[in-house]
Amino acid sequence: MSKPELEFFPVDDVVFTACAGSVDGLQERVLAADPEGGVATRILCFVPGTDTTPNGSQIHDFWEEVYIIEGSLTDLNLEKTFTAGMYACRPPGMAHGPWRSEEGCLTFEVRYRINSGLG
Repeated sequence: MSKPELEFFPVDDVVFTACAGSVDGLQERVLAADPEGGVATRILCFVPGTDTTPNGSQIHDFWEEVYIIEGSLTDLNLEKTFTAGMYACRPPGMAHGPWRSEEGCLTFEVRYRINSGLG
């Protein structure tokens, strides 16, 4: 299976839902997903004051690209703050977070796998 074929549509038609885990204030608007492949395209919202420390650092088995639309995020392990207009490309296995967002943050995120064609 793969992500569905979708033509342009208003992203506001997709409601924000709480993300899995124990962090209040972390919401996602899933625009397209492949549940079998475990990948998705989404808009992630950190409401002001969100702290993802309970989730710890994240390590995925898929590629993840993130663009900060508005606001800012602080990576608590790196002790660095990233702001609107910044971009990250994370290969599988790259640790990141946990995060804190004092002012709130909105990101656009694409998760995918690269099929090597082997096996």
